Amino acid sequence: MAIDVNSVYRTVLLILNKEERGYVTPDEFNKIATQVQLEIFGEYSNSLNQQLRVPQSDTDYADRVASIDERLSIFKTFGPSTYTPSTPGIPASFSLPTADIYGNEVELYTVGTVVYNEETELQRLQRMDFYNIQKSPLTKSTTSFPTYLLENDKLFIKPDTITSGISVNFLRKPKDPRWGYTIGSLGQYVYDPNVYNSTGVNIGLGTLNDSITFEATNIQLGTYTGVAYTQLNPAGSGLGFTIIVSGTVGNEVISDINVTSGGKDYEVGDTFTVSDGAISYFGTVPQSQGPTITLRTQDLNSGSTYGSTNIELDIAEQTSFIMKVLFYFGVVVKDPQIIQVAASQIQKEETNEKS
Repeated sequence: MAIDVNSVYRTVLLILNKEERGYVTPDEFNKIATQVQLEIFGEYSNSLNQQLRVPQSDTDYADRVASIDERLSIFKTFGPSTYTPSTPGIPASFSLPTADIYGNEVELYTVGTVVYNEETELQRLQRMDFYNIQKSPLTKSTTSFPTYLLENDKLFIKPDTITSGISVNFLRKPKDPRWGYTIGSLGQYVYDPNVYNSTGVNIGLGTLNDSITFEATNIQLGTYTGVAYTQLNPAGSGLGFTIIVSGTVGNEVISDINVTSGGKDYEVGDTFTVSDGAISYFGTVPQSQGPTITLRTQDLNSGSTYGSTNIELDIAEQTSFIMKVLFYFGVVVKDPQIIQVAASQIQKEETNEKS
């Protein structure tokens, strides 16, 4: 279970306020949170290595090796490797995965097992051994016992007859924590709980108001939900929005566009034209063109402050995480109970806000 980034940020702010250490902006927090997450994540491998050297209890929930492995499990994945044929002076190679088997873009952290045809594990060798074993018919690599050399983010595989079917099991890098926000009417930061998607459109009321590039006339007043549209870029999908038309008869305007679903795979310049029949007009003559929206850089999560990403570490790391974040801001908390009390107060405030 991931750590709620909103709870952590608000707890940090509460403690900093009580310690009179000033205010931390969301951008500052996001940068520090990313660093702290990588520090804790990097400690897992060393901790696992140390625990493997000592006897372990096989009692439920008391096996430390199993506990650390469980915390790493969310980052374990695998993906295909792409073959690049040899060119003069450059041997053939396979690239390391940039996406997992489900097509999700990921950043590789540590290579685990390299597999051929989903059943044969390749043996990893150093450069000297990789070439020397090819000299003897008894040790030479075969498709039953293949080997590989990892250098410069590439896999060099023997025998040369292997040109496909390579997949890599690996640990991916955790996603960077992100406390997404909008700016409220008083200039305050307002948390955006929607999941961050770099190619998704900002979700919320009015996020596309300034992106209307053509506003049709004679639209009847009202709220139009689930608006159908045609789009210029067929790659993007999943965008959903509501159009709100207000004003007076003869002076109708699109006052708001409420994005209810951000979708994915959208790019700057993508254009959406409302379909005939999706909204009502005065008169019976169809419009030659419905209202049109053209995406700008700031309309996507990647070009704005919208969208949030929780801290991907196990929930058991929350107290340690907060203490490390506070340390970067010059606050040393010696008693972890202070963190727990602060977190409890944040939960009460959230409950009161919802009631």
